[in-house]
Amino acid sequence: MDARTGFPVVGMVGGGQLARMTHQAAVALGQSLHVLAVSADEPAPLVSPNVTLGHHTDLDALRAFAAGCDVLTFDHEHVPTEHLRALVAEGVAVHPGPDALVHAQDKLVMRHKLAGLGLPIPEFAEVTEVADVLKFGFPCVLKAARGGYDGRGVWMLDSAADAESAVPDLLAAGTPLLVEQRVDMRRELAALVARSPFGQGACWPLVETVQRAGICVEVLAPAPDLAPERAEAAQELALRVANALGVVGVLAVELFETEDGVVVNELAMRPHNSGHWTIEGARTSQFEQHLRAVLDYPLGATDPVAPAVVMANVLGAPVAPQMGPDERLHHLFARFRDAHVHLYGKQERPGRKIGHVTLLGASMADVRPRAALAAHWLSHGEWLDGYDIH
Repeated sequence: MDARTGFPVVGMVGGGQLARMTHQAAVALGQSLHVLAVSADEPAPLVSPNVTLGHHTDLDALRAFAAGCDVLTFDHEHVPTEHLRALVAEGVAVHPGPDALVHAQDKLVMRHKLAGLGLPIPEFAEVTEVADVLKFGFPCVLKAARGGYDGRGVWMLDSAADAESAVPDLLAAGTPLLVEQRVDMRRELAALVARSPFGQGACWPLVETVQRAGICVEVLAPAPDLAPERAEAAQELALRVANALGVVGVLAVELFETEDGVVVNELAMRPHNSGHWTIEGARTSQFEQHLRAVLDYPLGATDPVAPAVVMANVLGAPVAPQMGPDERLHHLFARFRDAHVHLYGKQERPGRKIGHVTLLGASMADVRPRAALAAHWLSHGEWLDGYDIH
């Protein structure tokens, strides 16, 4: 407990943009958010006064950090599971706990668990040699069981030659692998829910996530042209996963929409890129909700505040813009007075998520092109041609 405020201290492992935006939510709630970061120039340490420098793979660093916190939670899923089990054994409140988090850390563990629950997933198999992929068949998707994100750790294989080229080197490097069916999908969706230790659940509207080169570029909320019964079924699926795994906090269930329904792609047990729209677009943001959940407060309302909300990621341009970020922001606000901008304090690199912009409106047709134009301007310092905007 923070003696200065009388509120609990939440410790977040990881100093990225998710911790940065969680800190902003904590300020409004009067909470003390402490951050364990690897470096002082990560996004969260740039704005948070309560930062401990240490590595998430160092058990002693985790133990010392946890000693000053009432509850431990995460900005990412890369803390070794055995370290978390050691902390729980020592009496540390860890949310989500290691028995839940391992399903977001290890895709093989997750696939086996969801299959056991009878949930819709792609066909899959563990890969310990090239023959496992050849037996599975093509086309297929090869994945690293641990550590992949934003398109990393995923390889599309179309032939035996592809498998024979990729698999031996990955196995030799110690990468645990699985192979999955390449799903014939209409689009990608995401179901964002939250669950408290008490067992209360809450879910936001289903969203469409638009991917380019394995990286999310847009989130459309709510997902356009989605049958209400399909949206409700996906929300119920996500809440079922949260309950079955004992998740505490925010859970993002990434989905493929097919002709027959939805198929579970991946899980994330933390605030998620697909939920950034909730900061301005929902009654309770995913960051506030995550804090409420890990502290076992009653969960907040998740209703959207506008008929259409679009979050567009600001991705580093291939060539550094001539105009600096401050000047780009100045020009953006002159053109889009209603744009909600979140910049993460990251150095700009090609393809890197350096921020996001959110716009709200009456229709997706109006909001979506404006959000895309705003995000492109912030990253490239140039206006896109061919967009009909107001």
